Amino acid sequence: MDYLVVKWLHILSANFLFGTGIGSAWYMLFASISRDVRAIAVVSRYVVIADWLFTASTAIAQPVTGFYLIHLAGYPLNSRWIMWSIALYILAGACWLPVVWLQIRLRDIAVEAAGTGNALPPQYWRYFRFWAALGVPAFCAFVIIFWLMVAKPA
Repeated sequence: MDYLVVKWLHILSANFLFGTGIGSAWYMLFASISRDVRAIAVVSRYVVIADWLFTASTAIAQPVTGFYLIHLAGYPLNSRWIMWSIALYILAGACWLPVVWLQIRLRDIAVEAAGTGNALPPQYWRYFRFWAALGVPAFCAFVIIFWLMVAKPA
C-alpha cells in the first residue's frame, strides 16, 4: 500500500481514537456531574457503544498502520521518538482497559438506578473517580504522542 494512503489512514484513525475518547469523556463527565440518573444512564450506554465501535477498532488500527509506516519510511524502530511513542501508547492502553470495565459498571449501575428511580449509590461515584483519574494520564500520553509524530525529534 502507498505510503500516503497508510499515513492518511493512520492520521484518520488517530483522530477517531482521540476524538472519541475526548467526546466520550466530555459527555460522561458532564452527564455525571448533572446527577440526573436518567441522563447518566442514557449517556453511559452510548459511551460504552462508542468505545467499542471507535476506540477499540482504532486502537488496533493505530499500531498496525504505525508499524507499517515505520517500515515504509525506513525509520529505525529504536528511534527515540518511536520508542517513546510506543511506551506512551502502551501507557494509554493500560489506562483504557480498566476504563472499559469501569464504563460498563457505571452504565449498569446508572441503568439500574434509573429503572428503580433511586439515586446513584456511593459505588458509582467511587468508580467514577477511578474512571476520571485514569483519563488524565491517557489524555496526556496521546497529546505527547501527537507531538512526537509531528516533530519526530532526534
